This record gives sequence, structure tokens and C-alpha cells, in this order.
Amino acid sequence: MYQHSKNIVTAGIPAENAKSALVMIHGRGASAQSMVPLSSYLNTNDMAVFAPEASRHSWYPTSFIQPVEENQPALDSALEVISELVKDIIGSGIPAEQIYFLGFSQGACLTLEYVTRNAMKYGGVIAFTGGLIGKDLRMENYQGDFGQTTILMTTGDPDAHVPLKRVKESAAIMEKMNGRMHVIVYPAKQHTITNDEIDLANQLFFSAAVNL
Repeated sequence: MYQHSKNIVTAGIPAENAKSALVMIHGRGASAQSMVPLSSYLNTNDMAVFAPEASRHSWYPTSFIQPVEENQPALDSALEVISELVKDIIGSGIPAEQIYFLGFSQGACLTLEYVTRNAMKYGGVIAFTGGLIGKDLRMENYQGDFGQTTILMTTGDPDAHVPLKRVKESAAIMEKMNGRMHVIVYPAKQHTITNDEIDLANQLFFSAAVNL
């Protein structure tokens, strides 16, 4: 098992000059450097961008639907990295309601797990192919109120790594916690991020950033 160090790649404009921030969380086998270029396809010109880097290119060792214990202590360490990053962003003057999260695959699972354990009014949450973590979801882990935060979850049906049942189960939990859910299922979509998903994210979250 492994611990994660706080290794953050930044892009966009400096946090002290930004009114909002985008936290981008990469998937298994990827890196922060490979995740950041995705922001160029989003209307995020006025945002500070932060991409944390996982040790060994993986946030936790096994599938997200295995018992949580099999992914410890890596999972707790990953959640702590995100927590510290969010505290730093808020400390720089950007409030939680102007922080946006975007994750893909394993990064989408980590994104959803963090925000649902720490539910509050965020700018928005984008989970490209992911769900909450654990063989069985433990409701005592999930606390707070999303305050009608818009949450986008996209996935393929079927997907080789993320069962649709878990996507829907996760969305139902977040909706009960006052999340404004958008769950989009694409028939036979490959395990990747498509142009349609990027367009949808821009429409839901970043359209106001155009031409600022």
C-alpha cells in the first residue's frame, strides 16, 4: 500500500487573480500533466486550474467496487490530498461555491467520494464515468448538503470498469443530499471522454465564462 504526497500541477491564471477554480483529478495510469490539457477544451480562461498527482499513477490499488479496506490506506491518503488542496484554494480567497471538480474514471470516483463526504455548495461537480467507492456504500460516510450544486455524471452502458447500477446508486445518494443531478448514459460508449461530454460540461458549468 502507498501514501500520496501533495504534488499539484497548476494551470490557468494564478489563484490570487481568479474568482473560481477547477480541480482536475486524473484516472488510473494517467497523470496530472495528462489531465490539465483537457481544460483547454473547456471555457475556463478565467479560472485557476489545479491537478493533483497520484503516487504510482493510481489513487488506490484495486477496483472502486471492492471492499474499502482493500483500497486502504491509499484511499484515505488520496482524500486527504484533495482536502488539503481545497483548503489551500479557499485560503487563497476562492470560496467553496466557486470551486469546480472534474474527474475521469478512477479520478471521477475519487471526486465523487470527496465531495459526498464533504457536501456543501460547490461551483459544480463533473464525474466522467465513475461512482461512489466501496463494495457496499456506507451512508455514515456521507455528510452535508450540496445546496443544489449541479452534479454531472456520465457513463457508458455497459462500461468495463463502472457498473451502471453503481452510477445510479451514487446519484440517488447525492440527490438526497440536495444535489442537482444530471446523469447521462451513452449506449456502448468507450471508456474515454467524448466531445459530447465536453460540450455538455461547457453548457452546464462554463458557458458564462465565454468572452469574459
